[in-house]
Amino acid sequence: MSGSAPRFGRAAVIGTGLVGSSLLRVMRREKLADELVGCARRAETRARILELGIVDRAVEDPAEAVAGADLIVVAIHLGGYAGLAEAIGPHLKAGAIVTDVGSAKQVAIAALGPPLPDGVHLVPGHPIAGTEFSGPDAGFAELFEDRWCILTPPDGTDPAAVETVAALWRAAGSEIEIMDPLHHDLVLAMTSHLPHLIAYTIVGTATELEEDVQAEVVKFSAGGFRDFTRIAATKPDFWRDVFLTNREAVLEMLDRFTEDLSALRRAVRRSDADAIMARLARTQQVRKDVIALGQDTEWRR
Repeated sequence: MSGSAPRFGRAAVIGTGLVGSSLLRVMRREKLADELVGCARRAETRARILELGIVDRAVEDPAEAVAGADLIVVAIHLGGYAGLAEAIGPHLKAGAIVTDVGSAKQVAIAALGPPLPDGVHLVPGHPIAGTEFSGPDAGFAELFEDRWCILTPPDGTDPAAVETVAALWRAAGSEIEIMDPLHHDLVLAMTSHLPHLIAYTIVGTATELEEDVQAEVVKFSAGGFRDFTRIAATKPDFWRDVFLTNREAVLEMLDRFTEDLSALRRAVRRSDADAIMARLARTQQVRKDVIALGQDTEWRR
């Protein structure tokens, strides 16, 4: 898709953690709005985003945040979408665009869509970017550079609204992909949700080892275990919501993984070197493809 960066009179970001605060930094840097409004529940967070200079106003009430806004970005946990939509629906002006950054898109459409009044455009989005850190101080404008942002507009969405959201993410440095919401949830269940579930499980297993063994596991952590601890360090309430809201897709991928793991377990138990080698070797091409597509870049803060 092509087009220049969008310009908004007022843009409101509800939720100013890692992703929300990073997007606010982008919009500030690129001068994409005359007024930037940040919405956060905690007074300390509101004070901090004002201190950082990434918003012009910081408010607690989502209804106040969206009043008169041309763009509303929902950057809270998936579990809060339905209540938020009910709260802001009556206060949205005609022509406003509502988008989000959530990791599951069917639930985003189901929760955000019905309470929105006619004339308000819903363009769900998912920037494939993040770190294990959270809060407004964790954000940085470069988070989205050379990353994908997937948009999942429902059927009948105004193409101009879709293009406006796409242009917003291109201004952040992202590549855009338009995807069916069901397909998105299935793909992300494999690429993101299942790996996080596995990481939490592996690190959880380590916490249940005998105390002396557990200490040595931490002390002598090899690269693989360190990567799992990084993934498992992300906010547990966020991932609880992801696992539950994308339950069917997560369960399907978990079932497939369990079958493959059982097959590998049998091969190890039987000392079946050929079967083990076959399973290990077939994954090499996936890694090559990931590198070829530039998806192994990692921001370290």
